[in-house]
Amino acid sequence: MTVEKRNPIAVKEAIARVMKQDITMPTIEVPLQQSLDHVLAQDIIATYDIPRFNKSPYDGFAIRSEDSVDASGEHRVEFKVIDHIGAGSVSDKRLGTNEAVRIMTGAELPQGADAVVMLEQTVEKESSFTIRKPFESYENVSLKGEETTTGDIVLKKGQHLNAGGIAVLATYGYQDVTVYKKPSVAIIATGSELLDVSDELEPGKIRNSNGPMIQALATKVGLEIETYKIQQDDLASSIQVVKEAKNKHDMVITTGGVSVGDFDYLPAIYEALDAKVLFNKVAMRPGSVTTVAVADNTYLFGLSGNPSACFTGFELFVKPALNKMTGANACYPQIVKATLMEDFTKPNPFSRFIRAKATFTGGEMTAVPSGFNKSGAVVAIAHSNAMIMLPGGTRGYKKGRTVDVILTESSSYEEELLL
Repeated sequence: MTVEKRNPIAVKEAIARVMKQDITMPTIEVPLQQSLDHVLAQDIIATYDIPRFNKSPYDGFAIRSEDSVDASGEHRVEFKVIDHIGAGSVSDKRLGTNEAVRIMTGAELPQGADAVVMLEQTVEKESSFTIRKPFESYENVSLKGEETTTGDIVLKKGQHLNAGGIAVLATYGYQDVTVYKKPSVAIIATGSELLDVSDELEPGKIRNSNGPMIQALATKVGLEIETYKIQQDDLASSIQVVKEAKNKHDMVITTGGVSVGDFDYLPAIYEALDAKVLFNKVAMRPGSVTTVAVADNTYLFGLSGNPSACFTGFELFVKPALNKMTGANACYPQIVKATLMEDFTKPNPFSRFIRAKATFTGGEMTAVPSGFNKSGAVVAIAHSNAMIMLPGGTRGYKKGRTVDVILTESSSYEEELLL
């Protein structure tokens, strides 16, 4: 078997080729309780105004603003309390001159009222209170329809449903919602050197870490997963396993067996499946030998066998493809500016993606490489929450340089929450 020729393309171009594929999942209807993290396949329309009525945003007293015109520190104005209502209750009283209704947050304003006096703005007596300032009409009032009106689009097609989206759906009575079905993924970790997690170590062998890592990454985004085993020393059976996975799933991810060498079977497998290879080398480190192909509307991702390169390939290529397949408007990773906190002196002929810890402290985002940073490193992945991006064609970067950073995890730094 001959070595496949690989011509590197830019990372941006590689991502563009992945995203140009016209592969979209069908739509399904799911109960509200099961819709979290799905992508909406329909606009969600407001079925009524919010607020539904003029209401109080505070605990206090509903008054007629005209009765407060003369209030001042030297001339306190007194109001008689004629009723007391809570949220969910409606007063049947209509306010007269210098009358008020004790009102709780969220309650509908009584008839005649057009302002709310907060409790701390009053001096209370047994059945009355006084104020020392005038109130304008609709002061301290949440007006009917000020947030949304009937017919407004409140959630857009292509939006990922988060907890806030679930609240919106519940608010408007959507018991079921139309979303894009999530892809199913086949994961195949290849390599004659690989052992299962439960196997004892042998000379020249390593345990399969990429398979469980990719499975965890796919599980995190809620995908249906099936793992396969492949015998790399048998091309015919290898073709059969990948073909079976392709026919059953929307995406096939192989890890390993994609580096240049005489025993690289993936090119032959792709050829046997009549797959269109989008690219087989990317101008990046780690993961330059990442390969992506498409066969029968199924993505075939050939990620590197090196753990760091495998992780990087998933973040850069697999996740955007997953988002696009499910109709998402937001497909790409979040990128922020950060200050590099250590020298990184390696020359960069290719764009480099460095596992890092990103921290926001003192009003500044900083990033520092996390531990041992070679493509085969495993432990450093577990201690990172970001990837520093360093463009190719440089001789390294000095501490203090502003760099672009891809966020991959939530922060573990409590200081970031201090406002």
